[in-house]
Amino acid sequence: MLTLPEQLNAATVFVDSHLKEGRGAKAAILCGDQVVTYGELHENVNRLGNALLGLDVRMEERVAILMPDTPELIYAFFGAMKIGAVAVPINTMLMPKDYLYLLNDCRARVLVIHKSLFQNYAANREELRFLKHVIVAGGEEAGSLNLATVTAQASPELDAAETSKDDSAFWLYSSGTTGFPKGTIHLHHDMIVESEYYGRQTIGIREDDVSFSVAKLFFAYGLGNGLCFPLYTGGTTILLPGRPTPPRAYELIDRYQPTVFYGVPTSYAGMLYAAEMVGRTSLGRVRMCVSAGEPLPKTMFERWLNRFGVEIIDGIGSTEILHIFISNRPGHVRPGSTGQVVPGYVAKIIDDSGAELPAGQVGTLLIKGDSIAAGYWNKHEQTKETFRGEWINTHDKFMKDQDGYFWYAGRTDDMIKVSGQAVWPADVEAVLQTHPMVLDSGVVGTTDKDGLMKVRAFVVLKEKGKASPELAAELQEFVKQNTAKHKYPRTVTFVDELPKTPTGKTKRYLLRKMAAEETV
Repeated sequence: MLTLPEQLNAATVFVDSHLKEGRGAKAAILCGDQVVTYGELHENVNRLGNALLGLDVRMEERVAILMPDTPELIYAFFGAMKIGAVAVPINTMLMPKDYLYLLNDCRARVLVIHKSLFQNYAANREELRFLKHVIVAGGEEAGSLNLATVTAQASPELDAAETSKDDSAFWLYSSGTTGFPKGTIHLHHDMIVESEYYGRQTIGIREDDVSFSVAKLFFAYGLGNGLCFPLYTGGTTILLPGRPTPPRAYELIDRYQPTVFYGVPTSYAGMLYAAEMVGRTSLGRVRMCVSAGEPLPKTMFERWLNRFGVEIIDGIGSTEILHIFISNRPGHVRPGSTGQVVPGYVAKIIDDSGAELPAGQVGTLLIKGDSIAAGYWNKHEQTKETFRGEWINTHDKFMKDQDGYFWYAGRTDDMIKVSGQAVWPADVEAVLQTHPMVLDSGVVGTTDKDGLMKVRAFVVLKEKGKASPELAAELQEFVKQNTAKHKYPRTVTFVDELPKTPTGKTKRYLLRKMAAEETV
């Protein structure tokens, strides 16, 4: 049982503690040619916190952060938190209208932004009702403060605000698989809980680990991988500001020699295909790979293990629970399953009436654990729907087997009824992705012109030029031969890519819209 003091500021755990433990000269962050030591991390966090105090940022006020994965993002994140303010990292891949909504929704008075993203904010600056100060990293912008200047002028000494373990520390906006994102309120103790129970106790992150996550810091999975776990254990994190394409990911693996690699199934598929094309069989010093976002297909696990000799540890997490709460374990992976409950969490599967189901039956997954968010900002009805006392409704469908391993079936609203029989998209996708020509797939159900529900598949091929009606028919027959015949897709549409959230989850509502526009 993890016992934490009532008065707690997470910045003292993830930043300040390392100086007391003698790590001041150790590399905390590697980014391009930059090597940031724990001593430099501590000083820059303090300087940025003092700069925010100089702008009259007060406890509980939000500080928005719109930055690529760079050391400055981490300085801003912990600098805000250390003065008792609330850090709000924002997705860097959105449109100007999205930033207008998010900045007004969180009511941030200060925005820390990279110059490369400035125009996306500036397009609607006159409509930002609460924003007073903009601090720009990576260059100058008229009418804005410069990050390097304000931090250089600020003191390197800063005492942490007297926050409680239950004070709001940061918000993360949900990735929006079903619509517009919601501000998820996380507390100072949440980062420590996830780092201890999952990072240290479940997958065994160590002080000598060098971690590299292709998942970005602005959402929960990437924040845990690339910030919380390495800084909690005194390790080193590799940051990549740009897009994590397979060639770039391999370049950084070769250059920095990480020991732990974090990805999502889409990134693993792309990296595996790229490796197969050139005959690559080495991951350098990587001892463990981790996956989340969507279920990792069994075939992908096996192909990766056969090629590189390294397991992919699959699990499931959420923005609301902050990180992974059900996971496989190193050396004890059951391919195709999501694994077993992480220490510190309790899981149960219920039916539509709320009764707990026995092993072997599919139902809705509820989770209990101490990293669960306090709720959604300004979303009372949605908070009540998801947060249920000690429990949270994940809105995911799962089955638990007799050994305590959980098997993903889909989202609550994903299930398709075809001729009265249930079809879970994840089942069909798992079959499609065993076909040698398929890189990725997304399956949804929509009604045809007669009002009957049909299964539709969207397929990304490894070789784009191979799409044809004959291949579509082959894939339909392939599904029939490898699962129940009623599950086969009535149409197969070839696409260059699937619409994904930054966490790698398929936006099924967009696929349903695309399917509805097709001629049956």
